[in-house]
Amino acid sequence: MKKINPLFLALLFHATGVLGILFTPYKDWFVSSTPLVLLFMFLLLANTQLKSLKNFLLSFAIAFVISMATEIIGVNTGLLFGEYQYGPVLGPKILGVPWLIGLNWFVIVYCSGSFLLHSIELIKNKLTIPLSRATSTTMVVLGGAALATFFDFILEPVAVKLDFWTWSNGDIPLFNYLCWFVVSAVLLRVNLQLKQVNTHEFASSLLIIQAVFFLMLNLFL
Repeated sequence: MKKINPLFLALLFHATGVLGILFTPYKDWFVSSTPLVLLFMFLLLANTQLKSLKNFLLSFAIAFVISMATEIIGVNTGLLFGEYQYGPVLGPKILGVPWLIGLNWFVIVYCSGSFLLHSIELIKNKLTIPLSRATSTTMVVLGGAALATFFDFILEPVAVKLDFWTWSNGDIPLFNYLCWFVVSAVLLRVNLQLKQVNTHEFASSLLIIQAVFFLMLNLFL
């Protein structure tokens, strides 16, 4: 039996989600299904990394611990990201932080790094620009962190509207985005050290699909 293309599944789930949230009376059901969709996207991503699954899972474990630690500090002290609290939508929590947040951090950062690396490789091949390994690494870490932070910028208004989380004064602080950049850069450096940032097209495509998903909700929700 022919395998179903993971890109088709990602497109199907996100397109259905947009339509369900915006144009049907079942908005609450689609929103409540968010944890399952996030988990499924992670599994699709993992399925594309079977040749290096051990390193992929190690990279995920490290990213999960780092991101969850920063989020737990943030939620319970306000010292990172700002004053915010998670709602019930994203499911079970560890010290106030849904465990799916750690998974989501990894997916966003991993896909951002893959997108940057893919773009750099295309530029190098088309323009025959010589880039040292150190230069490429710096570009992926800083560029990928900037891209992940921009993704959060797109995500934030939708997340608040759907009660994923709330900010204490109603405003999203700039410090949130600074923390996002720093944490994303650290996670990307770890991924590169484990050789877990590659140019796999599904990872890059998943980032674009999710960005379009949140942009659509930003515009019409």
